[in-house]
Amino acid sequence: MALEPLPSIRPLRAAREAAFVPDLSSALKKAILGQEEALETILPYVEMFEAGLAPEGRPGGVFLLLGPTGTGKTRTVEVLAKALHGSERQVLRVDCGEFQMEHEVAKLIGAPPGYLGHRETHPMLSQQKLNAVASERSPLSLVLFDEIEKAAPSFARILLGVLDRARLKLGDNTEVNFESSLIFLTSNLGTRGMMDELGGGFGFAGDGKKPPKERQTKLSRIAMNEVRRRFSPEFVNRIDEIVTYRPLSHGALEGILDLQLGLIRAHIRARLGAAGFDLEVSARARKFLLAEGTSLEYGARELKRVIHRRLMQPLGKLIIGNEIPSGGVVRVDLDGRRATLEFTALRKAA
Repeated sequence: MALEPLPSIRPLRAAREAAFVPDLSSALKKAILGQEEALETILPYVEMFEAGLAPEGRPGGVFLLLGPTGTGKTRTVEVLAKALHGSERQVLRVDCGEFQMEHEVAKLIGAPPGYLGHRETHPMLSQQKLNAVASERSPLSLVLFDEIEKAAPSFARILLGVLDRARLKLGDNTEVNFESSLIFLTSNLGTRGMMDELGGGFGFAGDGKKPPKERQTKLSRIAMNEVRRRFSPEFVNRIDEIVTYRPLSHGALEGILDLQLGLIRAHIRARLGAAGFDLEVSARARKFLLAEGTSLEYGARELKRVIHRRLMQPLGKLIIGNEIPSGGVVRVDLDGRRATLEFTALRKAA
């Protein structure tokens, strides 16, 4: 049976202007540091959809994002959702770790009529759920299959129709149309080989004797070898772009810390109002947070937890104890003797 064509796609330019995103590329690069090449690979597909030039009968783009954990793969999709729809949560996300057993894959499309549990098994991928992550700002839905290598082999087989024809047949024989979607698959395949190649060190992307381009090519080759071992050629050939995220440089990690501290300052102003205060973090304290919150193995993934434990929890105690004057400033420095942060609350000079 021939597939009915989609109605004409509304250009995204008006949506972006309404959402006050004059330059999507600039907005994303400010939020995703150290991965300019990855963003430059993804953005043209958004622009093609915006211009009405996305291919018919296929998703707007299919991306396999590779690289070590904590380098920004999932974060890229969240930031793109924020730019297009106004919320990082506006993503249809599937945790592939929930589909490691073959019988669990039925949860993706729902059980066929007549099967035991048909009425209780609601598909995770439905047209209603897909449409729900679009918005008035943009008709483009973002779909994220996180850690695709963890799913059972039949999971990839089910996705073949989605990646090739933008259609998924559910257990009740209805179809889901993915033509107005960007599909992202993330994977940590090849991470061990990448770590062996890099050798370690804080701010490791800037280290090493090899030129950066040569090192990036080597990392991409390591990841691709693992991908070809794990997935069939017909699956790999349906992916538009395979993007290898580079390990974060020391400068990128410092920039990520700046972003996190900026969010904390904005949070303090928004939540406390007139009782708010400024936050000053010394260079020694920043270095301490980076050393505890970043690593070769986990990238910047632990940084939020370290900031929460080392910075936010002590600030909460000071606020509850009324130790911070309204409109004052809290200076954070490193106590070298105890290897911890020390907090000094002061009134602002008139």
